[in-house]
Amino acid sequence: MTNIFGHRGAAGTHPENTMISFMEAERVLADGIELDVQLTRDGEIVVIHDETLERTTTGTGFVKDHTLKEIRSLDASYKFPDYGVCKVPSLDEVFNWALSNYLIINVELKNSVFPYDGLEEKVIQLVRTYHYEKRVIISSFNHKSLVKCLKLAPEIEVGVLFHEKKKNPWEYARKLGANSIHPNYRVVSNSTIIKSQENGIAVRPYTVNKSKEMERLFSINCAAIITDYPEKAVALRNKKSSR
Repeated sequence: MTNIFGHRGAAGTHPENTMISFMEAERVLADGIELDVQLTRDGEIVVIHDETLERTTTGTGFVKDHTLKEIRSLDASYKFPDYGVCKVPSLDEVFNWALSNYLIINVELKNSVFPYDGLEEKVIQLVRTYHYEKRVIISSFNHKSLVKCLKLAPEIEVGVLFHEKKKNPWEYARKLGANSIHPNYRVVSNSTIIKSQENGIAVRPYTVNKSKEMERLFSINCAAIITDYPEKAVALRNKKSSR
């Protein structure tokens, strides 16, 4: 069965990367959530996608130039004001909440623009503190960072993110030491997904929002999809399994 990961929680219907968004993914019975992490000026792991604050919060400037306290003072509800003020969570806050459920947590390291020295170590330390080694997948477009993660914590799965077509991506993943890939759904064919999974590499395409694409991936038993609309995806999967 194809797992369903809520992209930044349930970003299609709720403020992305906020607790209310993650709770919505849990409510609709998603199998996991995907979230993004960066480091604040005081070295705390904060859950936010953009390197800058403008798009999703009431703040301005770079995430890296603000303390966690400063970022926590902002409203991240942006295009969903009906939900009221939503805080930017820390990764520790998300992990603590996850003690009450069994969601898989895909932590994307946003370290392609800014390297964020020590981000890998801090994320891995927190994963180990919560004993989430089998619940967390670390992904990144920075593949050198993933290699570093594997050296630091070979017990934690890493997912190789990419948005361009790759020939035999399962071979590339193996070369890095990874056992999963997270490609843009537009750049992977059914045959590539099937071949990758036959070679032991799980495939979790992003960001799959259209019903037609969801059904395509369900039909070939893709390992997982990452979607802004987990409720829609769960309903489609349930409908397919009841046939």
